[in-house]
Amino acid sequence: MYEYGIDFDAVAAIDIHTHVEVDSHGHRAYDDVLVEATGKYFKMPQGSKGVVAGVDAVAEQYRQHNTAAVVFTIDARHGMRHAPNSIEDLVAGAARNNDVLIPFGSVDPWQGRHAVHRVHELVRDHGVKGFKFHPSMQAFEPNDRAYYPIYHAIAEAGVPALFHTGQTGMGAGLPGGHGIKLRYSDPMLLDDVAADFPELTIVMAHPAVPWVDAQISIATHKANVYIDLSGWSPKYFPAQLVHAMGRQLRTKVLFGTDFPYIQIDRWRRDFDTLDIDPAVVPLIYKQNALRVLGVASHRP
Repeated sequence: MYEYGIDFDAVAAIDIHTHVEVDSHGHRAYDDVLVEATGKYFKMPQGSKGVVAGVDAVAEQYRQHNTAAVVFTIDARHGMRHAPNSIEDLVAGAARNNDVLIPFGSVDPWQGRHAVHRVHELVRDHGVKGFKFHPSMQAFEPNDRAYYPIYHAIAEAGVPALFHTGQTGMGAGLPGGHGIKLRYSDPMLLDDVAADFPELTIVMAHPAVPWVDAQISIATHKANVYIDLSGWSPKYFPAQLVHAMGRQLRTKVLFGTDFPYIQIDRWRRDFDTLDIDPAVVPLIYKQNALRVLGVASHRP
């Protein structure tokens, strides 16, 4: 059972988006073809080996940076025909490293009532602090009402739901994109979910290329919707997103790397080159995430 052990006043930042790609039994989140292609897409120095990051290795990396990290995997057994690495193992690892790690759960939306039961189980018995979805890898349209009982369960638990949006490096460069369809990750599909579940905190992961304008509009319009800045080096952020970050979205954007695909040092170095109001920087790095996670700072 996970419980927070993080001193949120002391940590410098909260990375809302990091992956645990292998469990303690050596089981990988994805098949070897997808792992290798993704490593190449992100130009990782070790190719397919570079995307393997166990929970303890992630914890040590973030401990050295005095940064907390949300960790997760993706249950896409239906969409990818591949069993996920163990979520229970991930949560147990986060509990061992609860001074820096925050575990999110994942459910396969295609599993219906079992997915709803699984949400309750992961919150009640394991203490997960949110849920991660990847509509393109999980092959589902988020606004299909068949999945609404899952969102109701998450909202009832009082934890956020983080959805991949925009294009993905997963399957990039492979024939047919390894069967992964980008249209499922159009952020406009989440506008329906946000409207129908105003009590559910939703995070749209990544600058949602090629739908960034729609993403900005949704986050501006819906008080319960946020954007994480992971998956892209900040130097490649669309100009309109950088503009909005310092203005109408100053309380709605979150620091995220997509570790291990984007390393924390690189993200921070490139973020420092952006023309951002200095007053907004602490909001992006930590304060906005505290609100999303439902954690109040202890500092008066």
